[in-house]
Amino acid sequence: MRHARGYRRLNRTHEHRKALFANMSGALIEHEQIKTTLPKAKELRPIVEKLITLAKRGDLHARRQARAALKEDKHLARLFDILGPRYKERQGGYIRIMKAGFRYGDMAPMAIIEFVDRDTSAKGAGDRARLEAEFAAEE
Repeated sequence: MRHARGYRRLNRTHEHRKALFANMSGALIEHEQIKTTLPKAKELRPIVEKLITLAKRGDLHARRQARAALKEDKHLARLFDILGPRYKERQGGYIRIMKAGFRYGDMAPMAIIEFVDRDTSAKGAGDRARLEAEFAAEE
């Protein structure tokens, strides 16, 4: 029988899975679009949608609950300052998963996971800002 088997293990321990989804959630919140394998994307969707629901609530307890699931404070700030107000009127369905073919090395099914109504300029913005800061420090 299949009782109590409601998630994918992804060949990882519980701690590794928890860290994986914390990092992937942060990357998705920062860039608003990431490319990953299809099973990881399907497991990530409910995690991030619950974080968006917490951000829509916006109180201190919600902020502390979201902080427990995320690794970095900048992701928490972006979640509550930008994404929460953006989806305030939306009743769910904040994430879209699109199939993106197969990975060349091992033929793993790939997917692009992104926010609905996303900001297209956010993709890679953190990386660009970090590179500009490093370049300015060298001069």
